[in-house]
Amino acid sequence: MPRAFTRAVSPRLAECQLTHLPRTPIDAAKAVSQHAAYEAALSGAGFEIVRLPELPDDPDAVFVEDTALILDAHAVITRPGAASRADEVHSTAEGLADHFELLRIESGHLDGGDVLRIGRKLYVGLSTRTDAAGIRVLRELVSPLGYDVVQAELRDCLHLKTGATFAGDSVLIYDERCVDPAQFTDVEPFAVDADEAAAANCVRAGDHLILPAGNPRTADALRIRGFQVVEVDVSELQKAESGVTCMSLIDDRA
Repeated sequence: MPRAFTRAVSPRLAECQLTHLPRTPIDAAKAVSQHAAYEAALSGAGFEIVRLPELPDDPDAVFVEDTALILDAHAVITRPGAASRADEVHSTAEGLADHFELLRIESGHLDGGDVLRIGRKLYVGLSTRTDAAGIRVLRELVSPLGYDVVQAELRDCLHLKTGATFAGDSVLIYDERCVDPAQFTDVEPFAVDADEAAAANCVRAGDHLILPAGNPRTADALRIRGFQVVEVDVSELQKAESGVTCMSLIDDRA
């Protein structure tokens, strides 16, 4: 059964790291409810939810995607660019150790949100959280596993997957203000509606495509394209610069 690894929302979510958004009040209780609905969407897509250890004192702890990269039987433990997130990495490693063979980024910086996997190719965004040294170490770790690492260029966005995610069926959903789709090979570029930038970040979960609520035109266009779209309200979590990929580590092996 495929699995999704998640972690509970910290009551200190309002103290999260921010790069592109102004700080606004965050209702942690509402965020907990929205996170539960997100996990329910993953369960509804046939995924077993595996909770990583809670970290109530770490504001960004719910955003587990940045702390690891799951590649079949291996998990690469990352080295996020925000120093405040070091405890999260150790906790994630402990939580994944019984499920995967662990590899570690020991130098440079790399956030999992900057890594977009398409088949055996890993596109890695050079961002404020991921540097060239981190990309180089990742390449050294995963090349023996048969993965190619390609550096991707970003425009004005936090992570690569803020502006581009893989929907399956060769479709790359993207926001042209964040990334140039021409740098990705063997994909069909699918631009989000100009007023729905958040839709560029989606989760492919089995035969479902989880999309943040509030992007109706993009959602409808994807349904016409043949996708089974599930919309989830993550508005409170988005105040912490979250996308729907941020809150899970997907192991889609049956």
